[in-house]
Amino acid sequence: MKKIDRAKADQYFKEKNRYMALYLVIWLLSSFGVVLFAESFSTFTINGFPFHYFMGAQGSIIIFIVLLYVNARVSDGIDKKYGLDESRNEQISYGKTLDH
Repeated sequence: MKKIDRAKADQYFKEKNRYMALYLVIWLLSSFGVVLFAESFSTFTINGFPFHYFMGAQGSIIIFIVLLYVNARVSDGIDKKYGLDESRNEQISYGKTLDH
């Protein structure tokens, strides 16, 4: 793996952790926040089911899967921003040389 200086690595992990905290807050609100306000959400329906029931049965799972996809895309962008491109690392690990 490509070596980077300490300050750049700290920035990299700070940015990754900031996004991870955001994803966890979104997931927490979609999973447990809806349950806390179930009575007020019971007037909304999705496919004939009350909103809080739908979120408990399907919605939070769908949001979790979407967050996994978004995390993968954003993480790839952050890796490229800091020069940690996975395709370049694979070429190096196979013994191929890279032209700069």
